[in-house]
Amino acid sequence: MKKIRNIGIITSGGDCGGLNAVISGAAKVALNMGIKLFVIPNGYAGLYNLKTTEKLTELSQDRIEKVHSALAGSEAGHSRVKIRNIQDPRKYEIIKEGLDKFEIDGLIISGGDDTGSVIVDLDANHIPCVHAPKTMDLDLQTYSVGADSTINRISQFAEDLKTTGMSHNRAIVMEVFGRYAGHTAFKGGIGADADCILIPEIPVDFDIVYEHYKRIFTNRVLTSDVRAGTYVIIVAEGIKTATGSHITDETVGLDSFGHKKLSGAAKYVREQLEKRLSADESIPLFMKNVGQYVKTLYERPEIREVNPGHLVRSGGSTSYDVAFGKSVGGAAVKLLVNGTYGVTVAGVFGSDIHYMKTADAIKQRLVDLDEISLYEEMDICFGRRPVHFQPKFTEIVGKVWRHL
Repeated sequence: MKKIRNIGIITSGGDCGGLNAVISGAAKVALNMGIKLFVIPNGYAGLYNLKTTEKLTELSQDRIEKVHSALAGSEAGHSRVKIRNIQDPRKYEIIKEGLDKFEIDGLIISGGDDTGSVIVDLDANHIPCVHAPKTMDLDLQTYSVGADSTINRISQFAEDLKTTGMSHNRAIVMEVFGRYAGHTAFKGGIGADADCILIPEIPVDFDIVYEHYKRIFTNRVLTSDVRAGTYVIIVAEGIKTATGSHITDETVGLDSFGHKKLSGAAKYVREQLEKRLSADESIPLFMKNVGQYVKTLYERPEIREVNPGHLVRSGGSTSYDVAFGKSVGGAAVKLLVNGTYGVTVAGVFGSDIHYMKTADAIKQRLVDLDEISLYEEMDICFGRRPVHFQPKFTEIVGKVWRHL
């Protein structure tokens, strides 16, 4: 078993909350064990260019103090580079030569499924590495650092937008990240008391969404003593129409990992609702009944789209993500020292470090639709006819360890 003396740490893919905690946790545990930890900057681009890099930053005790765990983003920097796609037949040998140059014995790499797929390749090429799971999309088989921070940001933005929605009697359609999994839209929407949550796992029937919007919104305005109301829709960027087609602008192209860039979901939802508003002859009468109708100027309620974009992954980290990040960062050091490579840290429970093969950890996990039906009984619309929640009652004996 290879003796671990020096470790390189990499953060890759999208930035989010909790990554600095991974760096801090790994560095402090390594320092306590007499191991040096070095930042390999700028993700896999930095790893590939390590051979020509002049100097690496060592996370000494003094340098660790400058890594603020509560800040989102990463002190180590990012890039979206897939090693396998580099047009160089010696790419893995070049990486090994770079690691040898700095006498780095193993890598801790924090990222999501794309990052994890590269870890699988690195492991297959006999480069020791351990994966600290990170993705705000929450679609790995393990909990991933950054998800809680993003969910909280989504909820807060949606709550804040209610004030402008109420002031103008507008519906607000807010689009959030998540690609083909709806975890952050789902959890963030629940946290904000959103009226409608549209996720990729459920093809959207816009007639149903409109029916729900009309019923909830008009009732709020009619029962308000100041004739004010709003309606909030949280929409995941990867939603599908009732025919199963993804909604995106075809002109935006592919990212560096070959994924179609998703764009325009909120705009599409707004347009679908506006089309139905325009065709609904009862809406002008409603506007007259509540004293808001002005011919040609204000005949129907407004719908506005909002895309907070990278704001949901910026700023600060929640305490949960800081604690989880530090624990998986420290656990990754322990796994490397133990000679356990090519694995993903699932969590630390008591004295147990749970891990799984990275190839298994990065298999996409989607929202459980059985759980959705419970929230449908709370009159939240998910773009389909509500499905009756049918619970199974299970007694759990002993401790239950579960992340979000």
